[in-house]
Amino acid sequence: MTLEGWQVWDLVQRLGGQLRIAGWMSGGAVLGWDMTAALQLGAALGLSPHILAELLPPIEAVMVRKINETLQAGSGLT
Repeated sequence: MTLEGWQVWDLVQRLGGQLRIAGWMSGGAVLGWDMTAALQLGAALGLSPHILAELLPPIEAVMVRKINETLQAGSGLT
């Protein structure tokens, strides 16, 4: 619940179009975010690279797990 945490959460909300996806047409999976794009966007927003490096990977791991669970359940991405 810090300013930096809220800034990273705002960045996470902007990363929807930066997903790395494998085998989409054959029932693929989300691999993660394009971290180069994520870090560049964070830098453009004036966020600390150190904070991004600390907070983005664990958030990414949860995002990947939850989206892939949804895909495997047949619900698709909505």
